[in-house]
Amino acid sequence: MSIADNLLAFTLAATLLTLTPGLDTALVLRTATVEGKQQALRAALGINAGCLLWGAAVAFGLGALIAVSELAYNLLKYCGAAYLAWLGLNMLLRPRRSLAPAEADGKPGANWFFKGMLGNVLNPKIGIFYVSFLPQFIPQGQPLVPWTFGLVSIHVVLGLIWSLVLIGATQPLSGFLRREKVVRWMDRTTGMIFVLFAARLAFSKR
Repeated sequence: MSIADNLLAFTLAATLLTLTPGLDTALVLRTATVEGKQQALRAALGINAGCLLWGAAVAFGLGALIAVSELAYNLLKYCGAAYLAWLGLNMLLRPRRSLAPAEADGKPGANWFFKGMLGNVLNPKIGIFYVSFLPQFIPQGQPLVPWTFGLVSIHVVLGLIWSLVLIGATQPLSGFLRREKVVRWMDRTTGMIFVLFAARLAFSKR
């Protein structure tokens, strides 16, 4: 395939991947409805920063190490599962009744950029996905590092666009979605999703 064909094929594949509902979608939707669009945008930026970090790891060889080392893969997998379980249990056991007071005062709330980034960085399946997926779209003879970062950047742009669509979709219903019962339901539902993803990650195989 030509360079243009490779880029088009990767963009289509990455678009389908981005639109597939998963942990990132749940995190952005929950943050947008409960804490507002600014915090949701921070979460989305953190998620995509995690993708860039994985892209760098794959480009410089760490991703390949995780792909071949059972110990490295399992260590990162269990750390990621523990982190997701901690987030999920906090939401399940301590759901919010309304927006945090800090947000009502206009001050920053939870660091959702860091939470979004850490959730991606501690998920070895993203690294494995990049290791197995990206090379298929790098033309033979082309430099590995620039192409890896270029393809990951396309994935990041698509992720940001989808996150903005999700955030925008919650705004017309923001009044309803911020009611106490709805906030508590959103926290508990997202918490359950996080716990299920944690279990799935912990018991998953390559």
